[in-house]
Parts: sequence; structure tokens; C-alpha cells
Amino acid sequence: MIATDWRSLLPERERLRREGKRLVFTNGCFDLLHPGHLGLLEAARQLGDALVVAINTDASVRGNKGPGRPILPQAERAEVLDGLESVDYVTLFDEATPLAIIIGLQPDVLVKGADWGAGQVVGEAEVVAAGGRVERIELAPGYSTSGIVAAVRGKN
Repeated sequence: MIATDWRSLLPERERLRREGKRLVFTNGCFDLLHPGHLGLLEAARQLGDALVVAINTDASVRGNKGPGRPILPQAERAEVLDGLESVDYVTLFDEATPLAIIIGLQPDVLVKGADWGAGQVVGEAEVVAAGGRVERIELAPGYSTSGIVAAVRGKN
């Protein structure tokens, strides 16, 4: 399910909580979906009962990555992620970080790649303070959207 406003996920979050189920949260640009992304999303989904993926809006991606990004617009990125079996909910955020969503949804598990060190994950302190945990997933070597984009642009 694609939720253009993350607040529409609050009733679902409450249902999961009542049923004793764990909500997992991760975020990113997910500009060009590659095997590294798939591995991270599948591993994240195994950590709970439902996975929310928050993606940066196009404006947020440009702010973080520069004027040449994103490659795919937000609606297409959301649609691709929504089609994955491991992903239950997709939402978007326009800010530089998804902190407001993390605080609002209070996931049981916050997931990022292992390239994010302790204390670097946005929302880590808030999730841990609420009784949740942060998991860092090892990244598949050799996969980077920025690297793929650079390689393609270098061949033109």
C-alpha cells in the first residue's frame, strides 16, 4: 500500500500493536532498485511482521544527492517498492530525514545499512527510548545507485 501521507498508517500501526506484532521501518531514496536494495528489504522484513519503507520525495532527493537525481520520479519509485513482496507499506517524506515519521509511527525495529555507525541513524535514540531496537544490515558488496549512475553517465 502506498500512503502519500504517513499519518494514514497510524490506524494500521495501532492494529499491529494491539495484535502484538512488530513494525519494521527503513528509509532511503531507492532511486534505481538493485540487488543490494532487495537484500536489505528482505532482511528488514524478516525482523518483524510488517515493513514500512519511507522514500525521499523528488525534492528531498535533489537536496541530498544533487540536481541530477532522482533518476526515477517518486511515484514510480513508490510503485516499484510497493510491488515487492517484502514491502507492506510505502510512504514519502519531503524533509531531509524521516525523523517525524519515525517519531510518529514508533517502529519496533529501525533498519539501516551497516554503513551507518552507532549514533548515526536518524531516529535511533527515539526508537530505543520507546523500547525498540536498531538493526544494521550488511550491504551486498558492489552495489551503489550513485556508482551505477556514475558508470552509466561515464559511458555516454
